[in-house]
Amino acid sequence: MNILVVLIPVTLVLGGGGLWAFIWTVRNRHQYDDPKGHSMRILSDRYDDEPKQD
Repeated sequence: MNILVVLIPVTLVLGGGGLWAFIWTVRNRHQYDDPKGHSMRILSDRYDDEPKQD
């Protein structure tokens, strides 16, 4: 039972660090600014792997 005295604070610190990192990336890195653009880009034929037919 003594191990719980160590594991519970370690788990809370790691979870809090992960939550802080997620909030920091959302606010500062602008990784999630255009969710619609990414979903529509996959349906576009603009960047097709096949060469253009002349």
